[in-house]
Amino acid sequence: MTKIGDIIKFGNYNWRVLYVQDNKALIITEHIIEQRPYNGDFTDITWENCTLRHYLNNEFLQKFTHEQQSQIIETKNQTLNNQWYGTAGGNDTDDKVFLLSLKEVCSAPYFGDSMAELQNLRKGEWGFSDTNNQKRISKFNNCASWWWLRTPGAGYLGALIGDAGGVYVRGLDVGGGRGGVRPALWLKI
Repeated sequence: MTKIGDIIKFGNYNWRVLYVQDNKALIITEHIIEQRPYNGDFTDITWENCTLRHYLNNEFLQKFTHEQQSQIIETKNQTLNNQWYGTAGGNDTDDKVFLLSLKEVCSAPYFGDSMAELQNLRKGEWGFSDTNNQKRISKFNNCASWWWLRTPGAGYLGALIGDAGGVYVRGLDVGGGRGGVRPALWLKI
């Protein structure tokens, strides 16, 4: 039986189980699988239209067999506005593969409960570190590295998790930063 915290093999990757409900599991790659910009250009962009979303739901998805693809559940994702910088989150999307949002990465049981810290940020603050940082750290080529979230940052920036596990609501440049990619998906179990 699959449970929260398990590491499972799916396709060519190891995935961490974040949540289990009704014969399906929310999973995220255990480590960063590659580094890519959030978008091909430095521009005001939402998750709906960014090149990273297009890549994950097309080229990356094709790395799985047809049988494996049939196990992936298409999910309606809501990307909330960035309330600390007034950046629009964009329209809801239907995705097979996606990045986690600020709200998801701060919600229990995913990486521990950091919602109070997130909600207590004041406008203009960059983000926070807390006791759950260690749970959010991920590696690329055996070194701790930062990774993208789908939530917008300030203006032309994208929110992220820092290499030490801190939550950065301000973010980094969507077009120039080659951030870590940790795909997430809902899987039939």
